[in-house]
Amino acid sequence: MTLPALDEPRLRRLIDAGRGVLAAKFDVDAVLQQLLDVAREVTGARYAAVGVLDESRQELERFITAGVDEATHRRIGNLPRGLGILGLLIEEPRPLRLKHLGQHPQSCGFPGGHPEMDTFLGVPVTIRDEVWGNLYLTEKAGGAAFTDADEESIVILADWAAIAIDNARLYASVERRRDHLERAVRSLDTTVAIAQALGGETNLTRILELIVKRARALVGARTLVIMLQEDDQLVFTAGAGDLPTGIHAQHMPIEGTVSGEVLRSQRATRLTDARSVLHSSLGLLGLEVDTALLVPLAFRGRAVGVLAAFEDLGDEAGFDAEDERLLGAFAASAATAVATGKSVEEQRLRDNIQASEQERRRWARELHDETLQSLAALRVGLSAALRGDEPALRSAVEATVENVVEEIANLRSLIVELRPAALDDFGVAAALESLAERTSARQGIVVEAHVDLDWERGDAPARHTSELESTVYRLVQESLTNAVRHAGADRVQIKVTEHDGFLDIAVSDDGAGFTVGTHVAGFGLTGMRERVTLAAGELEIDTGPSGTTVKARLPARREAAEPN
Repeated sequence: MTLPALDEPRLRRLIDAGRGVLAAKFDVDAVLQQLLDVAREVTGARYAAVGVLDESRQELERFITAGVDEATHRRIGNLPRGLGILGLLIEEPRPLRLKHLGQHPQSCGFPGGHPEMDTFLGVPVTIRDEVWGNLYLTEKAGGAAFTDADEESIVILADWAAIAIDNARLYASVERRRDHLERAVRSLDTTVAIAQALGGETNLTRILELIVKRARALVGARTLVIMLQEDDQLVFTAGAGDLPTGIHAQHMPIEGTVSGEVLRSQRATRLTDARSVLHSSLGLLGLEVDTALLVPLAFRGRAVGVLAAFEDLGDEAGFDAEDERLLGAFAASAATAVATGKSVEEQRLRDNIQASEQERRRWARELHDETLQSLAALRVGLSAALRGDEPALRSAVEATVENVVEEIANLRSLIVELRPAALDDFGVAAALESLAERTSARQGIVVEAHVDLDWERGDAPARHTSELESTVYRLVQESLTNAVRHAGADRVQIKVTEHDGFLDIAVSDDGAGFTVGTHVAGFGLTGMRERVTLAAGELEIDTGPSGTTVKARLPARREAAEPN
């Protein structure tokens, strides 16, 4: 086929259009609008349009026009989707010229309010052998049919359009890659900063604040919070962004909330209509959100909390898979920080308790070896003075000896309370039985102790660890002290049993009870809870007017067996 010769003015206009495409700022719609104007100019067409195919290549996704004013657009209503002649060009992507559009067998007419169109010229826009859309012209000036030169001109313009679209796609791809790389670099910088904080900072609050601030900036969230699990509640611990007043330390139930479901399932959840879904959960914290991304905080397979980001500021579609991946990495760092912080705190508490026990031992030895010996020597000296004849002296010495004997007894009792020798020498069973006997004799109440441990039956020759024995003894001792001093009990029952790898402790009294959390319970119960937590156990307190029962369950740990 011989190509038609294009006149010089037309050729120059097409070349100028190509230069404009090559100099464009990669705004596809602006480039296409410019090419439509050139197409109308060089062909004399009244109307021009370009139809953009969707991903399936079956129908039109966008339809850009030239020559149709806004009022006409409104009268036409919905833009075409690719039926009739437009559908034919989609099925058979090659140039099509019609002198009378309405006479073609596949013509399906026009909707109401649509301008009359008779002559027609359509050509495909092809990018690397793939049809991207079609360029349409209608109503050539004077009612004439479109010519070969018109068709050749529009084919050239379609090629320019393909180049513009391809360049824009490449530019967008480069921009996406650049954004991805910049985001990856920011993510790496943030990860390094958090890793350094984890290595050099033991204050959990400061670490979590760093994590939420960096994570919020990286994913472009309006608000980002961390909630940690405490029993059957989630507690707000750290946050960044648009936070409601008074949100710190607020509690939210796990059961029946989307945050609780994320915690239990240990699976991230993305919500694009979060306002209604989160009303019963995050609404309790005073948060009004549209989109949300919730990620579990898990350390070694155990969920410790939830990291939640709300309303993506940079993307109306909400959070994407990349945001989920990034927040997952931050959640792992936060979970590690929580576990590390708790470990440091537990170790600090354990060290304090051990130091306290060691100090008790030292004072017990000092009082026994020094003070008691001195008092005993004084008693011997005074007893020797009793052999004198002076009645007044004898009476004074007798009174002094009685005081010394009483003080010796008091000191012995204090030594035992500080650190009973039976606990170190014979174990917790002997120490508890002795504690019950002393308390009963000194206070005039009934104290019964029932201790049944596996090692005493010979099933396991090794004793429990010193730390565990001290914990059991102090729990019983503090419970007994509360029963006597605060509850006014007449009868106390102590029961310590071992089975299935656990020690079960129960101290019950018939006293007046108390309100947990008041100064009466105060420091003693706090110390008991700390000791039980360090022993990885559970503590339960049931108190009322008819008495109090303190129960604890501790994993039974034993000393390593001595080599033969």
